[in-house]
Amino acid sequence: MTSRWKIAGIVFIVLIATLYAAVVGYMYLNQRALLFKPSGILPEPASVGLVDIDVMTKSMEDGTELTVWAAPAATQGAPTVLFLHGQSGNLGDRADRLREILNSGYGLLAPSYRGYPGSTGTPSQATLVSDGLELFDQLYDAGEAVVLHGQSLGTAVAAQVAAQRPEATMLVLEAPFTATVDVAAERYPWLPVSALMHDQFATRDIIGTIEVPTLIFHGTGDQTVPVHHGARLAKMGGERVEFFLIPGGTHNELWSYGLWQTVQDRLPQY
Repeated sequence: MTSRWKIAGIVFIVLIATLYAAVVGYMYLNQRALLFKPSGILPEPASVGLVDIDVMTKSMEDGTELTVWAAPAATQGAPTVLFLHGQSGNLGDRADRLREILNSGYGLLAPSYRGYPGSTGTPSQATLVSDGLELFDQLYDAGEAVVLHGQSLGTAVAAQVAAQRPEATMLVLEAPFTATVDVAAERYPWLPVSALMHDQFATRDIIGTIEVPTLIFHGTGDQTVPVHHGARLAKMGGERVEFFLIPGGTHNELWSYGLWQTVQDRLPQY
Protein backbone atom coordinates (compact mmCIF):
# COMPACT_ATOMS: atom_id res chain seq x y z
CA MET A 1 0.00 0.00 0.00
CA THR A 2 2.82 2.36 0.96
CA SER A 3 4.56 1.61 -2.34
CA ARG A 4 1.39 2.48 -4.27
CA TRP A 5 1.12 5.82 -2.47
CA LYS A 6 4.73 6.58 -3.28
CA ILE A 7 4.17 5.81 -6.95
CA ALA A 8 1.01 7.92 -6.99
CA GLY A 9 2.89 10.77 -5.34
CA ILE A 10 5.68 10.58 -7.91
CA VAL A 11 3.17 10.51 -10.76
CA PHE A 12 1.41 13.54 -9.29
CA ILE A 13 4.66 15.50 -8.95
CA VAL A 14 5.68 14.61 -12.51
CA LEU A 15 2.26 15.67 -13.78
CA ILE A 16 2.43 19.03 -11.97
CA ALA A 17 5.98 19.60 -13.20
CA THR A 18 4.95 18.77 -16.76
CA LEU A 19 1.99 21.14 -16.62
CA TYR A 20 4.16 23.88 -15.13
CA ALA A 21 6.79 23.41 -17.83
CA ALA A 22 4.06 23.55 -20.50
CA VAL A 23 2.70 26.82 -19.10
CA VAL A 24 6.19 28.32 -18.85
CA GLY A 25 6.91 27.24 -22.41
CA TYR A 26 3.67 28.72 -23.68
CA MET A 27 4.30 32.05 -21.94
CA TYR A 28 7.85 32.18 -23.23
CA LEU A 29 6.93 31.41 -26.84
CA ASN A 30 3.95 33.77 -26.88
CA GLN A 31 5.30 36.60 -24.74
CA ARG A 32 5.33 39.20 -27.50
CA ALA A 33 1.77 38.36 -28.49
CA LEU A 34 0.82 38.96 -24.85
CA LEU A 35 2.73 42.25 -24.66
CA PHE A 36 1.96 43.77 -28.05
CA LYS A 37 -1.73 43.56 -28.91
CA PRO A 38 -2.51 45.30 -32.20
CA SER A 39 -6.07 44.96 -33.41
CA GLY A 40 -8.65 46.42 -35.75
CA ILE A 41 -8.22 48.40 -38.95
CA LEU A 42 -6.57 51.80 -38.86
CA PRO A 43 -9.40 54.23 -39.67
CA GLU A 44 -9.20 57.36 -41.76
CA PRO A 45 -8.53 60.21 -39.31
CA ALA A 46 -11.55 62.19 -40.54
CA SER A 47 -13.82 59.29 -39.62
CA VAL A 48 -12.82 59.70 -35.96
CA GLY A 49 -13.07 63.48 -35.97
CA LEU A 50 -9.47 64.34 -36.89
CA VAL A 51 -10.01 66.31 -40.07
CA ASP A 52 -6.67 68.16 -39.91
CA ILE A 53 -4.53 65.02 -39.80
CA ASP A 54 -2.35 63.90 -42.69
CA VAL A 55 -1.73 60.17 -43.09
CA MET A 56 1.92 59.64 -43.97
CA THR A 57 4.28 56.73 -44.48
CA LYS A 58 7.68 56.98 -42.84
CA SER A 59 10.42 54.63 -43.95
CA MET A 60 12.66 53.68 -41.05
CA GLU A 61 16.38 53.11 -41.43
CA ASP A 62 15.92 49.33 -41.67
CA GLY A 63 13.25 49.65 -44.37
CA THR A 64 10.23 49.18 -42.12
CA GLU A 65 7.35 51.43 -43.13
CA LEU A 66 5.34 53.10 -40.41
CA THR A 67 2.02 54.81 -40.90
CA VAL A 68 1.97 58.06 -38.93
CA TRP A 69 -0.72 60.62 -38.29
CA ALA A 70 0.74 64.09 -38.52
CA ALA A 71 -0.31 67.71 -38.34
CA PRO A 72 1.69 70.94 -38.09
CA ALA A 73 1.20 73.28 -35.16
CA ALA A 74 -1.69 75.65 -35.67
CA THR A 75 -0.12 78.13 -33.24
CA GLN A 76 3.14 79.61 -34.44
CA GLY A 77 6.07 78.39 -32.38
CA ALA A 78 4.06 75.75 -30.49
CA PRO A 79 5.79 72.40 -30.00
CA THR A 80 4.97 69.15 -31.73
CA VAL A 81 3.82 66.22 -29.61
CA LEU A 82 5.41 62.88 -30.47
CA PHE A 83 2.58 60.67 -29.20
CA LEU A 84 3.49 57.05 -28.39
CA HIS A 85 0.42 54.92 -27.77
CA GLY A 86 -0.33 51.94 -25.54
CA GLN A 87 -0.11 48.21 -26.16
CA SER A 88 -3.59 47.48 -27.53
CA GLY A 89 -5.72 48.40 -30.50
CA ASN A 90 -4.63 51.12 -32.91
CA LEU A 91 -4.27 54.88 -33.24
CA GLY A 92 -7.98 55.34 -33.87
CA ASP A 93 -8.65 54.32 -30.28
CA ARG A 94 -6.73 57.43 -29.13
CA ALA A 95 -8.67 59.93 -31.25
CA ASP A 96 -9.99 61.89 -28.25
CA ARG A 97 -6.49 62.46 -26.91
CA LEU A 98 -5.14 63.47 -30.30
CA ARG A 99 -8.04 65.86 -30.86
CA GLU A 100 -7.24 67.68 -27.61
CA ILE A 101 -3.62 68.07 -28.67
CA LEU A 102 -4.63 69.55 -32.02
CA ASN A 103 -7.31 71.79 -30.52
CA SER A 104 -4.68 73.33 -28.28
CA GLY A 105 -2.70 74.48 -31.32
CA TYR A 106 0.15 71.99 -30.95
CA GLY A 107 1.64 69.93 -33.73
CA LEU A 108 1.33 66.16 -33.72
CA LEU A 109 3.25 63.12 -34.89
CA ALA A 110 1.63 59.83 -33.85
CA PRO A 111 3.14 56.64 -35.26
CA SER A 112 1.37 53.33 -35.50
CA TYR A 113 4.00 50.98 -34.09
CA ARG A 114 5.59 48.48 -36.42
CA GLY A 115 3.38 45.41 -36.60
CA TYR A 116 0.30 47.49 -35.72
CA PRO A 117 -2.46 48.41 -38.21
CA GLY A 118 -1.00 50.32 -41.13
CA SER A 119 2.65 49.54 -40.40
CA THR A 120 4.97 46.74 -41.41
CA GLY A 121 7.55 44.95 -39.28
CA THR A 122 7.53 43.26 -35.89
CA PRO A 123 7.37 45.10 -32.56
CA SER A 124 10.01 44.69 -29.87
CA GLN A 125 11.61 46.93 -27.29
CA ALA A 126 14.63 47.55 -29.49
CA THR A 127 12.64 48.37 -32.63
CA LEU A 128 10.09 50.62 -30.93
CA VAL A 129 12.80 52.63 -29.21
CA SER A 130 14.80 52.85 -32.43
CA ASP A 131 11.73 54.12 -34.29
CA GLY A 132 11.00 56.64 -31.54
CA LEU A 133 14.52 58.01 -31.72
CA GLU A 134 14.40 58.25 -35.50
CA LEU A 135 11.07 60.08 -35.48
CA PHE A 136 12.27 62.44 -32.75
CA ASP A 137 15.38 63.26 -34.76
CA GLN A 138 13.31 64.00 -37.86
CA LEU A 139 11.21 66.51 -35.92
CA TYR A 140 14.11 68.08 -34.06
CA ASP A 141 16.28 68.36 -37.17
CA ALA A 142 13.37 70.19 -38.84
CA GLY A 143 13.52 72.79 -36.08
CA GLU A 144 10.56 71.53 -34.02
CA ALA A 145 10.38 71.69 -30.25
CA VAL A 146 9.28 68.17 -29.26
CA VAL A 147 7.10 67.04 -26.37
CA LEU A 148 7.35 63.30 -25.78
CA HIS A 149 4.04 61.85 -24.64
CA GLY A 150 3.85 58.17 -23.75
CA GLN A 151 0.68 56.31 -22.89
CA SER A 152 1.07 53.09 -20.86
CA LEU A 153 3.43 50.93 -22.96
CA GLY A 154 4.40 54.10 -24.81
CA THR A 155 5.74 55.59 -21.58
CA ALA A 156 8.67 53.17 -21.69
CA VAL A 157 9.43 54.11 -25.29
CA ALA A 158 9.12 57.83 -24.56
CA ALA A 159 11.38 57.54 -21.51
CA GLN A 160 14.04 55.71 -23.50
CA VAL A 161 13.94 58.44 -26.14
CA ALA A 162 14.12 61.19 -23.51
CA ALA A 163 17.11 59.52 -21.86
CA GLN A 164 18.98 59.68 -25.16
CA ARG A 165 17.60 63.00 -26.40
CA PRO A 166 17.86 65.61 -23.62
CA GLU A 167 16.90 68.22 -26.22
CA ALA A 168 13.24 67.24 -25.77
CA THR A 169 11.06 70.02 -24.35
CA MET A 170 9.10 67.80 -21.97
CA LEU A 171 8.39 64.16 -21.18
CA VAL A 172 4.82 63.19 -20.26
CA LEU A 173 4.21 59.72 -18.82
CA GLU A 174 0.56 58.65 -18.71
CA ALA A 175 0.00 55.63 -16.42
CA PRO A 176 3.60 54.35 -16.57
CA PHE A 177 5.12 51.19 -15.15
CA THR A 178 8.51 50.73 -13.53
CA ALA A 179 9.15 47.88 -15.99
CA THR A 180 7.02 45.43 -17.94
CA VAL A 181 8.84 42.66 -16.11
CA ASP A 182 7.70 44.14 -12.78
CA VAL A 183 4.05 44.17 -13.90
CA ALA A 184 4.40 40.60 -15.15
CA ALA A 185 5.96 39.48 -11.87
CA GLU A 186 3.01 40.95 -9.96
CA ARG A 187 0.49 39.20 -12.22
CA TYR A 188 2.34 35.90 -12.44
CA PRO A 189 4.34 35.55 -9.21
CA TRP A 190 4.71 31.82 -9.85
CA LEU A 191 6.61 32.38 -13.10
CA PRO A 192 10.33 33.24 -13.45
CA VAL A 193 9.46 36.26 -15.58
CA SER A 194 12.79 38.04 -15.15
CA ALA A 195 14.48 35.09 -16.83
CA LEU A 196 11.82 34.71 -19.52
CA MET A 197 11.05 38.21 -20.79
CA HIS A 198 12.83 39.63 -23.81
CA ASP A 199 11.24 43.10 -23.69
CA GLN A 200 11.52 44.26 -20.09
CA PHE A 201 11.16 48.02 -20.76
CA ALA A 202 12.83 48.92 -17.45
CA THR A 203 12.05 52.62 -17.12
CA ARG A 204 13.13 52.41 -13.47
CA ASP A 205 16.72 51.88 -14.61
CA ILE A 206 16.87 55.15 -16.59
CA ILE A 207 14.40 57.55 -14.99
CA GLY A 208 17.10 59.00 -12.75
CA THR A 209 19.28 59.84 -15.75
CA ILE A 210 16.63 61.76 -17.70
CA GLU A 211 17.38 65.49 -17.87
CA VAL A 212 14.11 66.43 -19.58
CA PRO A 213 11.40 67.96 -17.33
CA THR A 214 8.99 65.11 -16.67
CA LEU A 215 5.32 64.91 -15.71
CA ILE A 216 3.90 61.62 -14.43
CA PHE A 217 0.14 61.05 -14.23
CA HIS A 218 -1.38 58.04 -12.49
CA GLY A 219 -4.80 57.20 -11.11
CA THR A 220 -5.54 55.44 -7.84
CA GLY A 221 -8.18 53.34 -9.62
CA ASP A 222 -5.76 51.92 -12.19
CA GLN A 223 -6.24 48.14 -12.26
CA THR A 224 -3.98 47.61 -15.27
CA VAL A 225 -0.82 49.24 -13.94
CA PRO A 226 -1.15 49.85 -10.18
CA VAL A 227 -0.45 53.39 -9.04
CA HIS A 228 2.60 52.43 -7.03
CA HIS A 229 4.50 52.10 -10.32
CA GLY A 230 4.04 55.77 -11.16
CA ALA A 231 4.75 56.82 -7.58
CA ARG A 232 7.97 54.85 -7.50
CA LEU A 233 9.17 56.30 -10.80
CA ALA A 234 8.44 59.81 -9.55
CA LYS A 235 10.49 59.19 -6.43
CA MET A 236 13.36 57.72 -8.42
CA GLY A 237 13.27 60.57 -10.94
CA GLY A 238 14.12 63.26 -8.42
CA GLU A 239 13.52 66.99 -8.72
CA ARG A 240 12.94 67.03 -12.49
CA VAL A 241 9.77 64.96 -12.06
CA GLU A 242 6.32 66.21 -11.07
CA PHE A 243 3.87 63.52 -9.98
CA PHE A 244 0.13 64.00 -10.38
CA LEU A 245 -1.92 61.52 -8.37
CA ILE A 246 -5.48 61.35 -9.67
CA PRO A 247 -7.94 59.99 -7.08
CA GLY A 248 -10.23 57.42 -8.68
CA GLY A 249 -8.58 57.74 -12.08
CA THR A 250 -8.41 54.51 -14.06
CA HIS A 251 -5.90 53.44 -16.67
CA ASN A 252 -7.60 55.03 -19.67
CA GLU A 253 -9.46 57.95 -18.09
CA LEU A 254 -6.73 60.34 -17.01
CA TRP A 255 -7.43 62.86 -19.75
CA SER A 256 -10.95 63.34 -18.42
CA TYR A 257 -9.34 64.60 -15.18
CA GLY A 258 -7.55 67.45 -16.93
CA LEU A 259 -4.27 65.78 -17.83
CA TRP A 260 -3.74 67.76 -21.01
CA GLN A 261 -4.57 71.09 -19.41
CA THR A 262 -1.96 70.38 -16.76
CA VAL A 263 0.61 69.62 -19.45
CA GLN A 264 -0.16 72.91 -21.18
CA ASP A 265 0.11 74.81 -17.90
CA ARG A 266 3.62 73.43 -17.38
CA LEU A 267 4.83 74.19 -20.90
CA PRO A 268 6.24 77.55 -21.95
CA GLN A 269 3.67 79.85 -23.53
CA TYR A 270 4.00 80.24 -27.29
